Amino acid sequence: MLEINNLCKSYQYAEVRQDVLLDLDFDMQSGSSIALLGESGSGKSTLLHLIAGLDRPDSGQIRFAGQNVDQASETALAEMRRQQLSLVFQQFHLISTLTIIDNVRFQAALCQRFDATYEAELIDRLGLSEQLDKYPYQLSRGQQQRVAIARALLHKPQLVLADEPTGNLDEASSLEVMGLFSDLVKRAGSSLLMVTHSQTMARFMDRRVSLHNGKLAELE
Repeated sequence: MLEINNLCKSYQYAEVRQDVLLDLDFDMQSGSSIALLGESGSGKSTLLHLIAGLDRPDSGQIRFAGQNVDQASETALAEMRRQQLSLVFQQFHLISTLTIIDNVRFQAALCQRFDATYEAELIDRLGLSEQLDKYPYQLSRGQQQRVAIARALLHKPQLVLADEPTGNLDEASSLEVMGLFSDLVKRAGSSLLMVTHSQTMARFMDRRVSLHNGKLAELE
């Protein structure tokens, strides 16, 4: 489903070149979940951005859903993100002028993939039934993150990329939201690659890998 070979990425700061990813190899099977750990600045978010086609590698290959992401046009990448990917971040990126129900339906509407029965299940499981006519500013941070999760899953993407999805929540809310999130991803038949600094959050995933000095290592 996702295969990465010899991936390299660096950034230039003034006259200093910073190597972030060095000949990185990685693969992920359909329906699996993986926690990506590593110290701040190790390149975890960079790797997610490269997979999503939001940034380009210096060299190497990223193959997802039958296409080479590293060589795809901007139009093809936008279509891939619309149809086959979902992105969940610490910042919820809800649309302030839309009601909660319209935020939930936003990506599913874009890719014309809507399942009313599944929508009802998501809303019920995430405890959003009483919030649908409200606007994002009227919800707590925890509720906003639940809306972002519902939006990310309604169209049942092949892969969900999550970058510290509970990083803005307190510990109790994080555990509750993470439990729901991981379960609902499986229910959608999606795969999940999640950046986290928390070993506790990582334990919700099937596998844990660590990024250090530009390389990935499997964790027990």
